[in-house]
Amino acid sequence: MSARVALVTGGGRGIGLATARRFLEEGWQVALLDVNPDVLASGVASLPSPVLELLCDVSDSAAVAEAIRRVRERFGRLDSVVNNAGIAIFKPLLETTEEDWSRVLAVNLTGPFLMTQAAAPLMAEGGGGAIVNIASISGLRASTLRVAYGTSKAALMHLTKQQAVELASLGIRVNAVAPGPVDTAMAKAVHTPEIRADYHAAMPLNRYGLESELAAAIFFLCGDQSHYITGQVIAVDGGFEATGIGLTTLRAERRNL
Repeated sequence: MSARVALVTGGGRGIGLATARRFLEEGWQVALLDVNPDVLASGVASLPSPVLELLCDVSDSAAVAEAIRRVRERFGRLDSVVNNAGIAIFKPLLETTEEDWSRVLAVNLTGPFLMTQAAAPLMAEGGGGAIVNIASISGLRASTLRVAYGTSKAALMHLTKQQAVELASLGIRVNAVAPGPVDTAMAKAVHTPEIRADYHAAMPLNRYGLESELAAAIFFLCGDQSHYITGQVIAVDGGFEATGIGLTTLRAERRNL
């Protein structure tokens, strides 16, 4: 019961599940939260150690409060929260409905707000801890079909800074990770070979990231080596956000030297 405790939202698959696995490997206890019961059950079954299963829609304040109550009841403490739950609706701006817009912002922005608000008192009782919000490179660079998604992630980055400023007095650090293209099941399903080639061409490291690499960055921000880091947005993106135009041409020129 003295082991540190992490709560990972959207934890049934992808980056969330990889992060939960990393916490368990490091000896933490984990509460795994997801809105989809089948995805949650599958994720839990794949992990090497037992976890607390929490079925919850992060945009529902009552459900969030109940999830934190169960964490308190089970563990009596909470040291880290990873606000990973998120959704994307890819449509042109002029075809994005008010319902689309509202749902994406409810999950991607209101969810981390509600979860942090509910979790912070329990974290403060134990002396503080760390919160990591999972943003996206789409919050830093505009792209087509992402008006709701990109806007929600950009707002989440500012929310991260606001949370960091206001929760520091409770001993709680708040940072964000902005993933670039990552080889998740979702990316494999929706990124055509042409899209993958476009991403490769724009990234200095010339490849997609791995879920385990995102988990490593998230764990670092929750762990003992990052005690003086708060209010930051770290792009884990193979250099994508830092890159201008012409990378593919420059690579070809270097090969011809």
